[in-house]
Amino acid sequence: MKTLRQESAVLASMSILLAALLLPLGHSPDGRSIGWFEWPELVVGVLVPVTALIVQRFIGRRGFLSGLMLAAAATVGAWAPLTAIEKLQAAEWTIGAGALGIWLFVFGLCFLVWQSLNLLSEASSERGAPRILGLLVPGLFGAWLIYLWQVGVTGFDVPSVLLPSPGRIADVFMASTDTLQADFYQTFLKSVLSGFVMGCGSGFLVAVLVDRVPFLQRGLLPLGNFVSALPIVGVAPIMVMWFGFDWQSKAAVVVIMTFFPMLVNTIAGLHATQAMERDLMRSYGASYLQTLVRVRLPNALPFIFNALKINSTLALIGAIVAEFFGTPIVGMGFRISTEIGRMNVEMVWATIAVAAVAGSLFYGLLAVAERATTFWHPSYR
Repeated sequence: MKTLRQESAVLASMSILLAALLLPLGHSPDGRSIGWFEWPELVVGVLVPVTALIVQRFIGRRGFLSGLMLAAAATVGAWAPLTAIEKLQAAEWTIGAGALGIWLFVFGLCFLVWQSLNLLSEASSERGAPRILGLLVPGLFGAWLIYLWQVGVTGFDVPSVLLPSPGRIADVFMASTDTLQADFYQTFLKSVLSGFVMGCGSGFLVAVLVDRVPFLQRGLLPLGNFVSALPIVGVAPIMVMWFGFDWQSKAAVVVIMTFFPMLVNTIAGLHATQAMERDLMRSYGASYLQTLVRVRLPNALPFIFNALKINSTLALIGAIVAEFFGTPIVGMGFRISTEIGRMNVEMVWATIAVAAVAGSLFYGLLAVAERATTFWHPSYR
């Protein structure tokens, strides 16, 4: 049954791609339709993915190489719609919804990429598969979403004020690397990291204190819950008044946002130790500190890393939002609020891209550290 579904998907993809050759790409100012065959080089871009599907149909439908072949064919074919759109726009011909050949071909490429992702995902889940396969699938999926963004925005001529294309964002990014680097240093390296360390560190220490002194749990946890519920747009201006316009006020906002998640998760992790393990340590005459260090904290590591990963995103959000309420003339939040007022949307998206990449890498480093330190935990077995 699975093989039959795969064969049907291959035939459907080939049919869609070949049918796209028969539909118009757009219309000239005098109403004449323009087809693929008026630009033979574009037909080659259509035939490459069709050829790959034929090869997959008769040689093999499974495995890493088959999925990689389809991904490569989709990548080669992806330039054809973009080139067609550029040619049509240069000639001032109508594209939009009338470019049925382009949109059907893009739909066929989506079908092709979908099959490729299925094959690569199956290959990555096999025992002994290279770890790079685990990165190839999300990387290909993300790249294809960016491609669809580019084709949709350029094909329908969406105003850049509403949504700029990834190509224009990349151009602004390359032209503004010095500004973006300064913003990254101010927001991430100064505000986010310092606030993250202070907030998570204080939350961890208070959690150990609460575990040691039980009555504090009744007093501190409700207070911490109250503080975590405070709206950031209300806290940020107060922190600016208390600590000034530089990074210290943003770090204070990050501390408020990261303290409570670390406190709650650490307490939950410390309480996750089984009674049998605690009784065994007492039978050995172990002190509270020895039991904490050798048994309870190791068992609490998955909970602690969950809090760290949650806080990695909260810290970046808190620092950027806090910069809307007062900051020196540098920083990601300052750049977003300033450039959106000037209608420089490409710069806003470039700043968002820097923040997204920085946050993702920060989260990824914490996930790698978690894997390296908690590989022995039952959750990984």
